[in-house]
Amino acid sequence: MTNPIQETHRLGQAMWIDYIRRGLLRSGEFQRFLDQGISGVTSNPTIFEKAIAGSSDYDDALQSLAGVSAREAYEALAVEDFRTAADLLRPIYDRSGGEHGYASLEVNPQLAYDTEGNIEEARRLFAALGRPNVMVKVPATPQGIPVIRRLIGEGINVNVTLIFSLTVYREVREAYISGLEDLAGRGLSIFQATPASVASFFLSRVDTAVDALLEERSRRGEKANKAVMGRVAVASARLAYREFKEDFSRARFVALREKGARVQRPLWASTGTKNPAYSDILYIEPLIGSDTVNTLPLATINAFLKHGRAGANLERDLPEAEQTMATLTATGISLEQVTARLLDEGVKSLSDSFEKILAGIEEKRVVLRTAKFAPPGDGLGEYAAGVESALAGLAERDIVARIWRKDHTVWKPDPTEIANRLGWLTVSDIMSEGAPALQEFAGEIRDGDFRHVVLLGMGGSSLGAEVLRQTFGSAPGYPELIVLDSTVPASVLSVARAIDPAKTLFLVSSKSGGTTEPNYLYRYFRSLVESAAGKEGAGLTFVAITDAGSSLAGLAVEEGFRHTFLNPPDIGGRYSVLSYFGLVPAALIGTDIGTLLERADCMREGCAPCVPYTENPGARLGAAIGTLALGGRDKLTLITSDAIGSFGLWVEQLIAESTGKEGKGIIPVVGEPLVEPDTYNDDRLFVHLRLKGDDGSATDA
Repeated sequence: MTNPIQETHRLGQAMWIDYIRRGLLRSGEFQRFLDQGISGVTSNPTIFEKAIAGSSDYDDALQSLAGVSAREAYEALAVEDFRTAADLLRPIYDRSGGEHGYASLEVNPQLAYDTEGNIEEARRLFAALGRPNVMVKVPATPQGIPVIRRLIGEGINVNVTLIFSLTVYREVREAYISGLEDLAGRGLSIFQATPASVASFFLSRVDTAVDALLEERSRRGEKANKAVMGRVAVASARLAYREFKEDFSRARFVALREKGARVQRPLWASTGTKNPAYSDILYIEPLIGSDTVNTLPLATINAFLKHGRAGANLERDLPEAEQTMATLTATGISLEQVTARLLDEGVKSLSDSFEKILAGIEEKRVVLRTAKFAPPGDGLGEYAAGVESALAGLAERDIVARIWRKDHTVWKPDPTEIANRLGWLTVSDIMSEGAPALQEFAGEIRDGDFRHVVLLGMGGSSLGAEVLRQTFGSAPGYPELIVLDSTVPASVLSVARAIDPAKTLFLVSSKSGGTTEPNYLYRYFRSLVESAAGKEGAGLTFVAITDAGSSLAGLAVEEGFRHTFLNPPDIGGRYSVLSYFGLVPAALIGTDIGTLLERADCMREGCAPCVPYTENPGARLGAAIGTLALGGRDKLTLITSDAIGSFGLWVEQLIAESTGKEGKGIIPVVGEPLVEPDTYNDDRLFVHLRLKGDDGSATDA
């Protein structure tokens, strides 16, 4: 039997993984992807940065590189990883005659606007890698276009990145073909030095930018045909593929092909869906065609393997693609302006990631010099062996990898209760993409006349926000957040008395949209707003946070809400703190949600499937809690630094509600005053969560 990736390969499209780190290469997980049909890898600087900060992948190597600069250390780490990846891919490269099996590494993005500097760096890096099946990545800036020609003319493999527009793509193809002609004109046989190249067309960012402009125009009452939302990137890719086939069928290239030249394959990049209302394989299924590459993040690979279907769809619906572009133009949005801005933002994002990698290396060096190592099992006493045995059992059943693949059978054979509730595992990817727009919205509210933000929600959808409120508070100049998750009349009345309804933004927060309590609270506060400021424009003081297609989403449109944030539908309320349910209220009080998500990603990388179970903090904590609970210590007592005391409220309902469904579970104990150790029975497990700088006095007893 074959899987969708292998079927796609038979249709002429290669699939690469957009993820690399040392643990992936050494654990055997990378080889597992190759066995499933993946035939290449491209670098992701953000993942690299998080792996350095959040795991022990690079600890030994960094200690051995103590005498070099952070930049030199980064290059040494990256070159070793990509040599290893290229060696693992080499059998694919050899079997395919050099068509597949490439590892693609980023050239220093700070040279994106420096033609000569980029050329020299690419030459040096390609030589340092020393493998025929590696590519160097060159951004398609105006200064990068001549780099492509020069490198191809020297027989160097090039991955042209950050292509957003058809206009730039034409320049890229011209540079590639001209480079081949330069190579042939120098008397070199293309057969002997056949350079490989891909042209990376970025997709999801185009839809994100266009959709935002259409939403903005719609809010202003201007012309905005929302029928093209989520369609522009695929339409643009299909038109790009048509141009690709035309260009590489002309006599100019045919003459080069006869000398051994290869086509420069279009590569679909940025293929992780960022809008939860869209399919998670939106940029996969419609874009399968011969002589193409699709590079996928881990979550998208797993989604395609789980429910994707391979089909030669790339050349279908070309008239519809043309109509989509014409409709966008008629709306008044210039795609060329959008893509030019995306190119600048893309270069900046890569440059920022590069700086973060260097900073992360320096920070990790400090940690490695100063951190005290706690051996596995430290503090578990007689239960240490049991925890190690539990970890071995988890490894034997491949539990961590199955969780990341969203395999519901980890919990139950029936997918009904589980399969559509695991989106929290990868929600930070979606939220990171939407963070700038969310912070821009928060700035709009800050600069308005709003003094308070009141969240109307119940249970899981509000507890996370309450933790963030108590932990961070409101930044200077931002409104105060009040979380109302009670229908007790006295509580509702106290909120009503504390605010000026005309100067308050209300967040109506409900996953299903049909929860009784938030709906009644909305009606009550809507009446207060209308009494204070009139019915006209009253909706502009309300924001909905809900799932796509819910009754609340419809109500928001009908009653003129200021904005609706559609949350990923595969996240349960209790696990929604890093989704819009937690991040919208956090952003509105000035919390740095970008940093919050980055730190969450560091922990995510620390808990990745390629991390050994004994070093995986999530697996280790879970094994400890479970083992001790089975041994009678089922009272999980959480001790925290005072500044994050509210964190326990959130953990309490996560553990109590998630493990107590079938007559057995773990009892969380939160906020309990500490007493002398001999006062407690032997049914306790204490977990201490302490902030840096806390002297630990809370545990002196």
